[in-house]
Amino acid sequence: MNRKSLSLSLGIALLASLPLSAQTYSFKDVKFPKDGFTQFLGISNDGIVAGYHGASINQGFTYDVATNTFTVENFPGSAQTQVIGINNKKKTVGFYIDQKGITHGFTNVGKAFVTVDQPGTPFNQLLGQNDNSQAAGYYSTIADGSGPDHGYVFDEMGRVFATFTIPGSTSAQATGINNSGTVCGFTVDAKGVNHGWLLVQGILTILNFPASTSTQATGLNNNNQVAGVYVDGSGNSHGFVYNAATKSWTSVDDPNGIGTTVVNGINDNGDLVGFWGTSPLNTAFVATPAAE
Repeated sequence: MNRKSLSLSLGIALLASLPLSAQTYSFKDVKFPKDGFTQFLGISNDGIVAGYHGASINQGFTYDVATNTFTVENFPGSAQTQVIGINNKKKTVGFYIDQKGITHGFTNVGKAFVTVDQPGTPFNQLLGQNDNSQAAGYYSTIADGSGPDHGYVFDEMGRVFATFTIPGSTSAQATGINNSGTVCGFTVDAKGVNHGWLLVQGILTILNFPASTSTQATGLNNNNQVAGVYVDGSGNSHGFVYNAATKSWTSVDDPNGIGTTVVNGINDNGDLVGFWGTSPLNTAFVATPAAE
């Protein structure tokens, strides 16, 4: 396999204005049958959701919003699986832990699972997938995932890894990629603070929700809307949507989980998925934007 590095020296954009949006959502809470821990992590345009359940032993699935049905999806022979991203062709990505405790990324179409690991690295996860055979993810330098993270885009056709270097970062993950090649993720600075980021045509924008102490971008759609989570000054977590076209922010809380909400995925319709609660109790949700 080939390795390739990308330079972000073309430019860094600063957010000059930080307007807040009044967009509201209707929420549907969902739990995997007989399990108090369920997380939704990605959603396609036709309402198929990627996720997993089980606080102690992770088991992957997809969920159909229209029919309210789960389909189990686990990497064959794995000890644990998380299904994290899904595109509009029903291809999923995520990671699995093998029987030796090693974490690997994967792609899957139907039951055609493929392991994806940056060569020579001991820990990989794939977190997002576009419709053009490109996935976003990261590798860690330590086998238990505790080492510095390095974000990358994996091109499935050429099996090429493009690794990102974020200025001022001690650790970074790439969490989403759309069909135009725009990538989002989050980085950790020298003080241990999380910052979201968005890379559009070589221009890197650092994303910090207004007045937050931590921001993570976790997914984006083909309209350059970024989904994620931020922490406020009181230590509470809230979901957000950032619109790159209007440079506006929307704070998102499930009414049943105010202060513990995480938004992890967004589709082109603006539908959101995520979860709320404190482990080992998490409830998943789908949020549909209300007409403005």
